[in-house]
Amino acid sequence: MVHTLNGAWLIRGRDGKLSAYAPLEEAVWCWAEQRPGGPWTAPRAVGGDQRVHPVLAVGQGSDAYAHLVSWRPTIAGEAGLVHSTHFRPHLAALDWNPLGHPNAKGGRTGVPAVTVDAEGRAHVFVRNKGGGVSMRGQKERGGWGPWRDLKGREVTGELAAVTRASGLVELYAATPAGILRWTQAGPGHIPALDEEILKVAVRPGTLRALTTSDEHVTLFYTDDNDTVCAWRAGAEPVELLGRAGPGAVSAIRCTLDEVDCTLLAQRSASGRVAFAAYPTEQESAGAWWTDSGPQLPGDAVVSLAEDAEGRVVAATLAPSTGALLLTHRKPEPGLALEAWQSI
Repeated sequence: MVHTLNGAWLIRGRDGKLSAYAPLEEAVWCWAEQRPGGPWTAPRAVGGDQRVHPVLAVGQGSDAYAHLVSWRPTIAGEAGLVHSTHFRPHLAALDWNPLGHPNAKGGRTGVPAVTVDAEGRAHVFVRNKGGGVSMRGQKERGGWGPWRDLKGREVTGELAAVTRASGLVELYAATPAGILRWTQAGPGHIPALDEEILKVAVRPGTLRALTTSDEHVTLFYTDDNDTVCAWRAGAEPVELLGRAGPGAVSAIRCTLDEVDCTLLAQRSASGRVAFAAYPTEQESAGAWWTDSGPQLPGDAVVSLAEDAEGRVVAATLAPSTGALLLTHRKPEPGLALEAWQSI
C-alpha cells in the first residue's frame, strides 16, 4: 500500500512543541513533544474515528495551527475529502469535517494540498477528473465556500501549495508541458491561473514551494536530467544540484552560522538522508549533498523544522514500519547533527 504525505509534516505549534503527522493504519497519527525539547509521546490517532485512506496533506498558518486533509472512503469505489484542525499537540484534534468531492462524487482524483492564508483560512486544492485543479476554501466567518474549478490541464503528481509573506496563497502544479502557477490578486480572492506556463521538463511529484523572502516564493523541482532546480516567478530557473533521490525535497529557511540559509533534505539513493544548504536566494553560491543517519526503508520521507530554541530538526518516517527518527543540529559551526533517535 502506497502512503503519501504532501507538505511539511513536522511542525512546531504555538506552544513551542514539535508534532509529526502521518497516515497509518487507516487513520492519521500524531507524535508530539511532551515539552519543548523534551521527550515525545507515543503516537495517537487524530481527527476522530473516521477511517481515511493512506494519504495526508499538512498545512500551517501564522497562528501555528495544523490543518490536515485526507481522503475518506464513502460508498463502494468512491471517496470524499475531509479536513481537521489541530490547535495544540496535546489537545484532541477536531473531528474530520467532510469537504465532499471536486466533481460532486467519484473516486480519489489526486493527492490534496493545503495552505493557510493570513486570516487563518485553509485553502484545499486537488486535481479533478478533468485533469485540472479544484479548490475549496474556508470562509472568513466560518464554514466553507463551494468547490471552484481553477482550470489547468494534464496535471500530474502532487501539488505544491504555499502562502507568501503577504499572506496570499499560491499553487504550483506539474504538467507534461511544464509548470502551472495560480496566484491570488488579494485577500479572499480566488487563485487565478497565470497565463504564462514555465516550459520546463519536470518530473511529477517533485514540486516543493518555500517562501524565501518578503517578495518571493522559490519553487524547487527535479527536471528530466535529475537536477534539482530553483525557480522564482519573473526569473529563469536555476540548476542547483543533482537530486539525491526520488520525490520532492523538504525545504526550510533557517539561520546557519548567522547566515540566512535555505536547507534542503531528501532521502538519498544510498538510503540515508542527504542535506544541502546555501544562502537563501543565492543559488549561484552552490550547494552539495552530505549524507547523514542510518539506512532507511525505500518509502521513508523527510521533513524539516526548527524547534523552540531555533535549532534545525530533521525527521524521517517510514510508513511501512511506522518508524519515526529524529535529529537536531549540534550547537557548533556548520551543519553537524546529533545521533538520530527513534521516537
